[in-house]
Amino acid sequence: MDFLTFKSFISTEVLIVFYYLGAIVVPVGVWLSLVWIIQKYNMVGTVYESGKEIVWASLNSQQKMKLIVLFITSFLFIELFWRMLFEFLIAYMQMRDALLQIQL
Repeated sequence: MDFLTFKSFISTEVLIVFYYLGAIVVPVGVWLSLVWIIQKYNMVGTVYESGKEIVWASLNSQQKMKLIVLFITSFLFIELFWRMLFEFLIAYMQMRDALLQIQL
């Protein structure tokens, strides 16, 4: 009952599980979902392929490299932000537990 009334918080172990779900499962799931959508809906696949060919043909090799580096850097920053968010939540839980121990 304490869990349902938010008198007790979820444990650090649950946060760690959710971190890995978000850091690994979500990007892979999004990628697989996009592949499935492109394969299932012919119009989406056609638009994707046409757009990719037009954009890729209009870029020179230096711009292509910059685009790839931008994508990789963005992905790494998102992963870093996700990690920092969960580190903050875990630290908050540890501070709360320490303060509760002092009160008792």
